[in-house]
Amino acid sequence: MRRIGVLTSGGDAPGMNAAIRAVVRKAIYHGLEVTGIRRGYSGLIAGDGSPMELGSVADIIQRGGTVLRTARSPEFLESTGQQQAVSNLHEMGVEGLVIIGGDGSFRGAAALEEAGVHTVGIPGTIDNDIPFTDASIGFDTAVNNVTDAINKVRDTATSHERIYVIEVMGRTSGQIALAAGLAGGAESILVPEFPFDLDEICERLHRGVKRGKLHSIILVAEGVGSALTIGEEIKEKTAMETRVTILGHLQRGGTPTAFDRMLASRLGAAAVDLLREGCHGRMVGLRAGEVLATPFDEVFTKEKTMSAELYNLATILAI
Repeated sequence: MRRIGVLTSGGDAPGMNAAIRAVVRKAIYHGLEVTGIRRGYSGLIAGDGSPMELGSVADIIQRGGTVLRTARSPEFLESTGQQQAVSNLHEMGVEGLVIIGGDGSFRGAAALEEAGVHTVGIPGTIDNDIPFTDASIGFDTAVNNVTDAINKVRDTATSHERIYVIEVMGRTSGQIALAAGLAGGAESILVPEFPFDLDEICERLHRGVKRGKLHSIILVAEGVGSALTIGEEIKEKTAMETRVTILGHLQRGGTPTAFDRMLASRLGAAAVDLLREGCHGRMVGLRAGEVLATPFDEVFTKEKTMSAELYNLATILAI
């Protein structure tokens, strides 16, 4: 193998740049050429790629987002789009491709594999909903962003003796809500994975007021429902002053944490090694501190489960 490509796809995640940097420098260290594909599969279809050198990834490890940009690509879902992508890769001389993204990005990688392109996936998504890896790139940073927001909201909540409902990202996964809720001491955490009783939550709020509690923080993963609606229901049931904060894309941005930079660097380097060894059609992930590769077929057949132990602990500590 003489030349590999790298692209980022789907939603951006802090640490993607660290992964790009690792892929480029590890590949060059081993004498490979690297082509950077801009704007994910959309750019691949458009043939938007260019050579990357050591200097191409200088001073990016601390930056959020992705210097290669990212975009959704409905065209890539069609066979004609995939055929064009494969043709462009052949024209660029790319013999192996590293894809940094989530489940949808990996399904695109699997489609390229079927078409004869050697691919390796790196999990990059703040949702941390990819199986066979303890953490995905960007998750730790997002959790820290949310925890910092909880700290700031708590100051105001205490001053005004209010209930604050904070909505975080997670349409199908409550991983961010659980981790940040536990770290931030939220009184209640609402996630898609576990049922909840709003009446019981309101009763807990009343008990807190009776023992002199000045405020309460309720964290809601967006997949549960609108925080605005939940906040209004809580206000009606408790007659307590309630405010709602929706963090939105603030969770995605900012400087990646040291953990995310280290994770991205390890996985990026491992992806290059897999391609050099002729091992492809796999995702690299971190399990119990060890970098391991898992075939895409296995990744697609398993869902990442939420820790009931952590969820129960968060509930116990919030009494």
